[in-house]
Amino acid sequence: MKLPAHLRKYVAHQDYSRYTDEDQSCWRLVMSQLVSYLSQHAHSSYLQGLEATGISTLRIPKISEISEKLEKFGWQAIPVSGFIPPAAFMELQSLGFLPIACEMRSLEHLEYTPAPDIVHEAAGHAPMLANAEYAEYLKKYADVAKYAIISREDLELYEAIRVLSDMKENKKSSSEDIQKAQSHLDQVSKNMSHVSEAAELSRMNWWTAEYGLIGDLKNPKIFGAGLLSSVGESKRCLSDKVLKIPLSLDCIKQGYDITEPQPQLFVTPDFQTLSTVLDQMSAQMAYRTGGLLGLRKAIQAESINTLEFENGIQISGKWKSFRLMPNSEVCYVQSEGPTQICFKYAELPGHSGKYHSQGYGTALGDHAVKGTLSTGQTCRLEFSSGIVVEGILRSQTQVGNQISILSFEKCTVTDRSEILFDPSWGIYDLVLAKRIAKVYGGSADSEAREN
Repeated sequence: MKLPAHLRKYVAHQDYSRYTDEDQSCWRLVMSQLVSYLSQHAHSSYLQGLEATGISTLRIPKISEISEKLEKFGWQAIPVSGFIPPAAFMELQSLGFLPIACEMRSLEHLEYTPAPDIVHEAAGHAPMLANAEYAEYLKKYADVAKYAIISREDLELYEAIRVLSDMKENKKSSSEDIQKAQSHLDQVSKNMSHVSEAAELSRMNWWTAEYGLIGDLKNPKIFGAGLLSSVGESKRCLSDKVLKIPLSLDCIKQGYDITEPQPQLFVTPDFQTLSTVLDQMSAQMAYRTGGLLGLRKAIQAESINTLEFENGIQISGKWKSFRLMPNSEVCYVQSEGPTQICFKYAELPGHSGKYHSQGYGTALGDHAVKGTLSTGQTCRLEFSSGIVVEGILRSQTQVGNQISILSFEKCTVTDRSEILFDPSWGIYDLVLAKRIAKVYGGSADSEAREN
């Protein structure tokens, strides 16, 4: 499988010669303890998966060798360095790539490390991919998660967690440094104003793929990678000290602390239930509902999100405001900052973020044309919302099989007496669309946006 260009920057090189004798000893010690315990307490797919992926208890695995083994299950493994952004991780996973951190945990953190390492991702995640039903859920989850709206606050929280986790794993970190990072994380967490779709899905991932239990509520087995890779938590999680809760959509209401052992865990009766709960979550997300609900989520997020209309046109930017008709239908949307116009996830020529650098607004809904749509002639479009677009038609852009963008010179856009676009602002590009069909996180054409 070919890796998209915008994701290649996250790929690292696993320099096997950098692993010390102590690293190899740590691997043997933690793996021998894990396999001994998990042979009795993990889902049966775990031991089968270790053998199927060629992961040995005797030496740190080469990620290229794991990848070769995973190909027969429709996956590949790629080496990465530490934390990578959640959106990139999910996109990689949706494409069938399992990111594996090259780092090996230290002797001091043998039982548990908050930072990504090769024990967690190779010995934790990779073996379970041999179970077809679970692997299907994981890829399906990533397919849903890549559309999730991630907020500015989520990104700040992710960065604070990354810094603290790396600090705790770094032998050179002082207690003062760790405390400072912890205080910053506490402050960022305290300032979170809402729980975004990405945060809800992150919780679902945490309580399933990372810390999931399966089977009978009173005698469950382990399948989550965070437990499969932690000697301490794998033993603690099955004790009476940890509350066991039947898995349901309510898991998205339960937050977690990545740096601490978990006080409660969720138990799924089987792997199919994972997909059932995911479907319930997906049904309420903005990429499925679209409309006003989705738009409000995008504005609240204060991040780059995409509106997709019924004709397939996609507009990606940081959404600022909107206008409604009396029936609560959205009749005007406005972004701020660089905004792209795309179709089928490809940026349209002449409609990059550099061109629409100061934001973009367009009227939506039914309209009537007064006069003719002739290039070089004054044209007036009257929308059922009361918004009027009037200017000299400069060009008509055909997207797919229909005219989808009208560009005007000397254009005025008004909502009754209020001016929404002034002729002095330049060319006005009107997307001919009626309704917001989908809203989802990120840019429709990430590679074009970055270039």
